[in-house]
Amino acid sequence: MKAVLYICHGSRVKEGRNQAIEFVSKCKEELSYPIQETCFLELSKPNIYEGITTCIHKGAKEIVVVPVLLLAATHVKKDIPNEVERISEEFPWVTFYLGRPLGVHDKLISVIEERVMETGVALRNDASALLVGRGSSDPDTLSDFHEISNLIREKMPFQNVSVCYLAAAKPTFEEGIKQVQEGANGQVFVIPYLLFTGILMKEMEQTISRLEKNGPDFYLCHYLGYHELLKDVLKERVAEAFEARVTV
Repeated sequence: MKAVLYICHGSRVKEGRNQAIEFVSKCKEELSYPIQETCFLELSKPNIYEGITTCIHKGAKEIVVVPVLLLAATHVKKDIPNEVERISEEFPWVTFYLGRPLGVHDKLISVIEERVMETGVALRNDASALLVGRGSSDPDTLSDFHEISNLIREKMPFQNVSVCYLAAAKPTFEEGIKQVQEGANGQVFVIPYLLFTGILMKEMEQTISRLEKNGPDFYLCHYLGYHELLKDVLKERVAEAFEARVTV
């Protein structure tokens, strides 16, 4: 019997965990796999071991592991495969397949465009954007993030799109804010490239609320959150994983 295990990041903020569960639940409703479970990489329960054993207790013989994460950083390249491989030794009769994260996708750019429009602020000719990522030391992840910024620039009429990170990479969020303050005179749309709310999102809100009012006008967009297009991308990743059959 086939199973899908969705691995979300996890959050200390209960609302963030609940949003992840709700998002995945919407996807489960539109997929016909008999066993579908949700677990978390860290900070929330159930963990990966608990998610896998639940699938097996329900009769799973093949389990597709799909990271509900934005980019292929260390969690996707090392943490998840290593943990699944470790657990698989306990269940040698079960085959595990690894799926891709949401990744770089045109539909995610469309979600960003919608989040900018939701601010209700009309973009002027001097509008620029600051794309804020979680951050990673993985060069492939940083390259993907710059590709996303280029796609935003192609799709939306921003004068400039710069990037910054909340951890593990440069420029930091504070440095990114300072750079756009020095280089922009008009509107700055701050775009959090985050799936759900959490500590990082709340810290961004606090930082922007404390900015002096004698510089550019900053507008903090909503995080990506649950969206029909994101659901479509996740469903694609599940189907791809079963087709590709990349084993642990």
